[in-house]
Amino acid sequence: MWIADHWNDYEVIDCSKGEKLERWGDYILVRPDPQVIWDTPKKEKGWKKMNGHYHRSSKGGGEWEFFNLPEQWIISYDRLHLKFNLKPFSFKHTGLFPEQAANWDWFSEVIKNAGREVKVLNLFAYTGGATLAAASAGAHVTHVDASKGMVNWAKENAASSGLSGAPIRWLVDDCVKFVEREIRRGNKYDAIIMDPPSYGRGPKGEIWKIEESIHPFIKLCTQILSDDAIFFLINSYTTGLAPAVLTYMIETEVCSKFGGSVQSEEIGLPVSSNGLVLPCGASGRWSKK
Repeated sequence: MWIADHWNDYEVIDCSKGEKLERWGDYILVRPDPQVIWDTPKKEKGWKKMNGHYHRSSKGGGEWEFFNLPEQWIISYDRLHLKFNLKPFSFKHTGLFPEQAANWDWFSEVIKNAGREVKVLNLFAYTGGATLAAASAGAHVTHVDASKGMVNWAKENAASSGLSGAPIRWLVDDCVKFVEREIRRGNKYDAIIMDPPSYGRGPKGEIWKIEESIHPFIKLCTQILSDDAIFFLINSYTTGLAPAVLTYMIETEVCSKFGGSVQSEEIGLPVSSNGLVLPCGASGRWSKK
C-alpha cells in the first residue's frame, strides 16, 4: 500500500461505525466513509467536540452540521510547498483528497528526474492537487475538468500556492471529447494523470460510467502519449477496480505500446490513534523506467 504519511496539516485521528474523525489544520471534521465497517470505541475527544459533522441521510445524500467552522480556510502540504483552500460542500467533500499526496510525491520526483521540459495532462482534475504538484516540480500542465466551479477553485489553490504564473492551461471541458480533439490536432503529452469519477456527466450531459468507460478511455489516451513519455497514473475510488484490474488495463494498453513497467496498489492514510491505515482507493502507476 502507498501511504500518504507526510502531512502536518491533516490527519485521520480515528475511524469507527462508518465515519472518520479528521483534523484539517485547526478544525475537526467527522465525515462518513464506506470503508469503515468496524465498530470500535470512540474514545477520542474530537468525536464530541468537532467543528463540522456530515450526516448521511437514509434516503441518499445528507447535510452538514457546523460548530464554529469558517466558510473557508487553508491547509498546507509542506513537503511540496502547496496550499489548498478548503470549504465543505455537497456530499461530504472539502475540496481535497489528502491520500493523493502519496502520488504527488511519486510523480514529482519522476518529473524532476526527467531532466527536460515535461508536458503533463491532468484529466478529471478537480481542484488541482495533482496539477499544482506537477507544476511545482517544473512541468507544463494542462488541467481539464468538466466543472467550471472546480477549475476556478483550482485556480484559487494555484494562487495560494504561489503558482499563478506557472505554465498551467486551465480548461473546462469533457475529458473524453478533449482527448479526441487532441488526437485530431496531433498534440502529445509526456505524462497523463486521470482521476475519473465512478459516475459523472460532462458539460453537455455526456454520461460517464467508470466500469464501462475506463478501458476504452485508457486506450484512447495512449494515442496522445509522446514517444518519450515518462509516466501514466490512474486513480480509482470504485470498489470494483482493484489494483490488479488497474495493472491489467495499463499493462495491456500502455506497456504493450511504450514498454516500461506498471505497479498498482491501494492508497491509504495513517490513523494516528492506533497506528493502522485507512484504505482510500487504488492507484495504477506506469513509468518508462
